[in-house]
Amino acid sequence: MISFGEAFRFWLKLGFISFGGPTGQIAIMHEELVERRRWISESRFLHALNYCMLLPGPEATQLATYIGWLMHRTWGGIVAGVLFVLPSVVLLIALSWIYLAYGNLPLVAGVFYGIKPAVVAIVVAAAHRIGSRALKNAWLWSIAAAAFVAIFAFNAPFPAIVITAALIGYFGGRYAPERFSASRAHATAAARHEPAMIDDDTPTPPHARFSWRKLWLYASGGVLIWGLAIVAVQAWAPTLFDMAWFFTKAALLTFGGAYAVLPYVYQGGVDHYGWLTAAQMIDGLALGETTPGPLIMVVAFIGFVGGWTRELFGAGSLAAAGIAGALVATFFTFLPSFVFILVGAPFIETTHGDLRFTAPLAGITAAVVGVVLNLAVFFAYHVLWPDGLDGRLEWFSALLGLAAFVALFRFKAGVIPVIAACAAIGLLARLIL
Repeated sequence: MISFGEAFRFWLKLGFISFGGPTGQIAIMHEELVERRRWISESRFLHALNYCMLLPGPEATQLATYIGWLMHRTWGGIVAGVLFVLPSVVLLIALSWIYLAYGNLPLVAGVFYGIKPAVVAIVVAAAHRIGSRALKNAWLWSIAAAAFVAIFAFNAPFPAIVITAALIGYFGGRYAPERFSASRAHATAAARHEPAMIDDDTPTPPHARFSWRKLWLYASGGVLIWGLAIVAVQAWAPTLFDMAWFFTKAALLTFGGAYAVLPYVYQGGVDHYGWLTAAQMIDGLALGETTPGPLIMVVAFIGFVGGWTRELFGAGSLAAAGIAGALVATFFTFLPSFVFILVGAPFIETTHGDLRFTAPLAGITAAVVGVVLNLAVFFAYHVLWPDGLDGRLEWFSALLGLAAFVALFRFKAGVIPVIAACAAIGLLARLIL
């Protein structure tokens, strides 16, 4: 069996190399754990992944937590999940401080001038990628179109869109199952080189067996930790309490990945609470794309900017306020994911049967396409017409964004090289123009 120390070193390494969004992160785990190290078999890996895809929250983080828990009990899962996001948290806090402290310098401003069009291209490419996989028939196209209209024209809340799409998928799966059979898949079949440490026929370890006692123990423990943390931040600063409550709700609504929940985070962080501006939200997404870890880590940037701009601890302690906001946002976003795994994984492990929730999931995924497309329109509006539709069109940003999309879509370039290239071009343009 793999030692805890060896697993610790792997999860730490994974936290630093997990670029590429959830698909890329899951592909890295599949290559490392299934194909190269043979720590877990293909079917056991996919069984865990299927459960994580049905949960709200970042599925790659939950998958790492699940496998860490399966190998080394509760602490193994906690360590795997924490190390998966820890490098991203530290990097985003550092980059957020640089952004707020020195963002007006020509060097930094030029970099973000080039990055913003790249973000628009990335979101458009994400909408295409999700749509090409999810929209297999006219019914699913109709759900995507309705979701786009609902959030774009009527500013419908994201939770309502998710619930409605799930209900349509549920009833559609009962009465027209052939129309709602689309499901997400991440991994391909792996060649069997040798038996895995946790193989198809490996008995479920004692700690992974389901019991009602453990279920209620972990569930009540998670609620207790959440409650104590809520009380602590409420006594610390009212703004931190607002962040804790808001990001808890966001954590429970992240069906369909980070891109799907970003509109909800925008509605709360920009429109409702005013922690940051629309332009800062775009910059935060750009920073999230350039760091390892799940894209939903953009919440750390939102929390940092919110704490800084609200001057929670006074004008002389802006950095401390930003760090507090980032840590609160991160903690309350990821806590439910750990609870979901520790509570539900024993049940999933005791039954290696299929999880037949693909019809509601297909409905949600179709709606996600419309929501992500709305996000792309929102970002494009603020990047290409920074002074409003009555102002001038940023032709340079439009051309750079188009070039970034072609690189992503036509030439399959990676996100990091595209962002780096656009940042360099933006800096050069600001120095020349």
